[in-house]
Amino acid sequence: MFPKHVQDVIDDMLPTIRALAQGDYAISIGGSYGRKQFDQYSDLDFRLYCQTIPPQAERQQLTDSIQRWGEQGVTIDGCWIRTVADISRQLDQWCAGEGVPQALVWTVWGYYLPCDIYNQHVIEDPFDIIANWKAQLQPYPPLLKQAVLDQHLRFIRYWREDYHYRHKVLRQDMVFLAGLTSKIVHSLIQILFALNETYYVGDGNNLTYLRRFTRLPENVVAEIEAVLYPPPSADVLDDQYRRLMRLIDMLETFMAQTE
Repeated sequence: MFPKHVQDVIDDMLPTIRALAQGDYAISIGGSYGRKQFDQYSDLDFRLYCQTIPPQAERQQLTDSIQRWGEQGVTIDGCWIRTVADISRQLDQWCAGEGVPQALVWTVWGYYLPCDIYNQHVIEDPFDIIANWKAQLQPYPPLLKQAVLDQHLRFIRYWREDYHYRHKVLRQDMVFLAGLTSKIVHSLIQILFALNETYYVGDGNNLTYLRRFTRLPENVVAEIEAVLYPPPSADVLDDQYRRLMRLIDMLETFMAQTE
C-alpha cells in the first residue's frame, strides 16, 4: 500500500510506539498517508491511542527515532498520543451534531476529528478501537450533516445580504476581502462535503475531493478557482465579489432543485 521506504519507517517505529501504550491501544497513521493523498512532500503522522498518556520522560526513544529518520531525509511529524476515552467522547459529540473543530496552530480551519478517524490507516488495532470508531462513522450521521449545513448556510446567507461586504469592496479593503472571501469559500466547500455525506477533509486537497463528488453544481470547482484567483483587471475586487455572490446563488439553486 505504501512505498517500501515508507513501510520500512513504519516497521521500525512500531515497537517504539507500542512500548508507550498503557492498556488497550491502537496505532495508526493520519494526514495525507491516511487519506491516500500522499506525494514526495508528505510527512508521516503517527497516532497512538491508549488508556493514559505516558509522561514525557518516557518518550526519549521516540524522539531519538524521529531524529534518526530525519537525518536520513524522512520527516516524521511526531506521534500524537491521546486517550481512547477522550476520542470516544468527542466522536459521540460529533455524531450528535455537537462537535467543534479544535483550533490548532498547524491548521487553517481547525482540526476535524471525524475526518481524521475515518481516514486513518491502521497499523495495529488489536482491541478493535479504531475499527469501532470507524463503524460509528458509517453511515454519515444525519445529525452531523444537518449541523454542518445549518452552520455554513447561515454564514453564507448572512454575507450574501450584508451591505458591509459591498462597502468593503467599494473601499478596496484588501485584507478584509481576502479573509472574508476565503471564509465564504470554505463554507461553500463544507456544504458540498455535507451534501455528499463525506467528512470534511481538512485544509488540504479540498478541490481534489470536490471533483470526485457526484452531487454538486455544474462547473462549481472552476467557479471556486476563479473566485479565489480572479483574472487581473481594474475592477478585480468588484469582479471577485460578483463571482462569489453568483457562486452562493448557484449553490442555493442547486440545493432547492435537488431536495
